Amino acid sequence: MRTGVRVGIDVGTVRIGVARSDFHGMLATPVETVPRVKGAPAGDLARVAHIVTELDAVEVIVGLPLALSGRHTASTEDAVGFADALAGTVPVPVRLVDERLSTVSAQAALRTSGRSTRTQRPVVDQVAATIILQHALDTERASGRPAGALVAQTERP
Repeated sequence: MRTGVRVGIDVGTVRIGVARSDFHGMLATPVETVPRVKGAPAGDLARVAHIVTELDAVEVIVGLPLALSGRHTASTEDAVGFADALAGTVPVPVRLVDERLSTVSAQAALRTSGRSTRTQRPVVDQVAATIILQHALDTERASGRPAGALVAQTERP
């Protein structure tokens, strides 16, 4: 298992959930919910890039929301676009990892912990990001290879 902090991202249309791992890549924990601002995606991207830098992360894991059939959806394209933009902004690898049902799992976990649907809203994206990142960590630990697909990094300005 590679060492270093990893950052997990759950890209939504309204919010972006952010999670982090410990240095040894054993446990993912929630960090922050970043609001998406219509017409100002650079603000979202800048905040997430700042978190990645602040945590001195070695890798970013972005959830890839596929339909249950495995097909791409509008949400898939949004997440891929965000991952592409992030890869051109941060100096660390960005990977896309299948996240089917992560939000459903996050909602179920919050409901089990006694949170109502209304009180879940501010944190459900963080919990989804935590689930996505934990899945990637567990996959790497089991296989010995990083989870998901590497996003090609573009030239930075």
